[in-house]
Amino acid sequence: LTEITKKENLNKIFLNKIQQLYPLFLILTYILISSLILNYNNLVINDFMLDFMGQFFIIFSFFKFLNLRGFKNSFKIYDPLAKKFNFYGWIYPIIETLVGISFLMRFEYQIFAYVSILILTPTTIGVIKALNGEEKIKCACLGSVLNLPMTEATLIENGLMILMSLTLII
Repeated sequence: LTEITKKENLNKIFLNKIQQLYPLFLILTYILISSLILNYNNLVINDFMLDFMGQFFIIFSFFKFLNLRGFKNSFKIYDPLAKKFNFYGWIYPIIETLVGISFLMRFEYQIFAYVSILILTPTTIGVIKALNGEEKIKCACLGSVLNLPMTEATLIENGLMILMSLTLII
């Protein structure tokens, strides 16, 4: 009986996590589908990545701008630069927007790929520390409007963006 109860509890935890992350999965699905549609005539991986990454940064920055103060306060909990420099939480969404525009317009995108790595690396380090800590914290990746928990999904997102940026540079 206890084995069945454990399985039921694990199923509830899993379903709860999926429900919490639903907005994130939905946004990423839309970005993926729109990137495929934009490149349906001639699927060139570099163009697909630029469209995917550009939309990713634009959409994610949009959610941060909905409540910039809330984002800044959530972000500084785990991002080492935002902890140290108060203004960084205010300008981070602006940097994301500029990176996204650069990728979508194909304007100096290799330079902005470096910028992407520069902003995502400290954040990723902060995410790793947060995931290893005892305290459950809120993820600021979609701002403070959506109540997303900090999970491995955030780590995967950041890792994927860093990997794609490195690919654009090479």
